[in-house]
Amino acid sequence: MRSRAGWIGGTVAAVLVAAGAITYAGAGDDGSGVEPPTADSADAGFARDMSVHHQQAVEMSYIVRDRTDDEEVRRLAYDIAQTQANQRGMMLGWLDLWGLPKVSAKPPMTWMDMGDMPTAGEGALMPGMATDKEMEKLGGLNGKQAEIFYLQLMTKHHNGGIHMAAGCVERCTVGAEKRLAQGMMRGQQSEIDLMADLLKERGADATP
Repeated sequence: MRSRAGWIGGTVAAVLVAAGAITYAGAGDDGSGVEPPTADSADAGFARDMSVHHQQAVEMSYIVRDRTDDEEVRRLAYDIAQTQANQRGMMLGWLDLWGLPKVSAKPPMTWMDMGDMPTAGEGALMPGMATDKEMEKLGGLNGKQAEIFYLQLMTKHHNGGIHMAAGCVERCTVGAEKRLAQGMMRGQQSEIDLMADLLKERGADATP
């Protein structure tokens, strides 16, 4: 099994590197004549949608921290919450920098040509997102049951996030944003691997 301390340290380092990417040059507003993205661009769509996606991960992580005393799961949840809150702030900051709205009248995932995707209702707006019923269930569990359900929901959430980040790597034009998306893919895959270990220790797999 991988070292938990090494994994957490690597994640924190990745966040610090990503934070350094927020510059006017990286955001396409450095006076070089490069136009910032438009409201309908993949860059703007990814920033808007992934901000919503990340916010749910933050909410799930703080819910489970209050539902278990297990230090490994609590540390993981805290690390995910801090990382994704940091990245969400970066993306919302870019939208401000570009002078673009943080919400769109178009359906989520339109920038990936998935605006007509089934949302499963109940709050599952984008790939991997938990439904309202799943969020309510998580808030009603305690101890090992809460840990397992959180790890299962977050594994699905991360898989959806990786799919979206891959879409940005393919479609986005702003260098700093593409690098952030690549970092998300690496970081979330590492967390998926760790969560698989934690689920195995609890006699469960990634399927709720």
